Amino acid sequence: MRQTHATSRPGATRTLQERLRAYAQLIRLDRPIGIWLLLWPTLWALWIASKGHPDPEVVAVFVAGVVLMRSAGCAINDFADRHVDPLVTRTRDRPLARGAIRPAEALAVFAALSLTAFLLVLQLNALTVKLAVGGVALAASYPFMKRFHHLPQVHLGAAFGWAVPMAFAAQTGTLPPPEGWLLFLATVFWATVYDTFYAMADREDDLRVGVKSTAILFGRHDRLMVGLLQLALLATLAAVGLFAGLGWPYAVALGAGAGLMGYHQWLARNRDPGGCFRAFLHNNWFGLVIFAGIAASYAL
Repeated sequence: MRQTHATSRPGATRTLQERLRAYAQLIRLDRPIGIWLLLWPTLWALWIASKGHPDPEVVAVFVAGVVLMRSAGCAINDFADRHVDPLVTRTRDRPLARGAIRPAEALAVFAALSLTAFLLVLQLNALTVKLAVGGVALAASYPFMKRFHHLPQVHLGAAFGWAVPMAFAAQTGTLPPPEGWLLFLATVFWATVYDTFYAMADREDDLRVGVKSTAILFGRHDRLMVGLLQLALLATLAAVGLFAGLGWPYAVALGAGAGLMGYHQWLARNRDPGGCFRAFLHNNWFGLVIFAGIAASYAL
């Protein structure tokens, strides 16, 4: 009996490790790009709202909230796409698609992470708590939008961008001034840009399974439309700088950001899935450059 018990433990350990690995993959801990893409606009807003001196406790709450809500968004996204992901080459090995976890478990993970994030927000002022309710609604509804219209990327932008008014509310206790709403709009433009690159990588599979995206809507004009959105993004960020009184480091950052956008267009020049996906991933550097320009402007 002791020998049987001893030999069963390694198998049980492997099973537990496999379960934990499946949960980690569900919330994309192995692919943190989404955390960074949500974190950068949040940091932009916190630094501008506080004029370069954000409350450390507020920053800690928002950083933790970004990780939790991005993870929750991945869980509800995979639940929404549980019948689609097995048909798409890039997503067929996700834990829900391959049957490693059940749909009810994904919903439970979403609920637990969202509740934890909301409990964190309760440490902030009442206005931020009220705005957080809208943020959860946007995050929960986004994954289902690709079944109803061709602009789920815009919905994603609104979900990611909602961190901007929340950041201003947390720092100032009021709704954002004009530069805050412009920053929200810039985040919508930016998310539409990088998520269109992402959708271009999946376009053939999406057409086959019948889901919608901006990549499908734009068709052969996809790179042109992304370029126009990139120009709108730069113009909006320039307006943010004017309203917020940001200095020359921010202007340099915008110039560097424009160069990065040109590189992203070059990566996607042949519209091959690998190049389009690399353009999506590389947008992380755009977010970093803009943040560096903001922080440096206030540091001078």
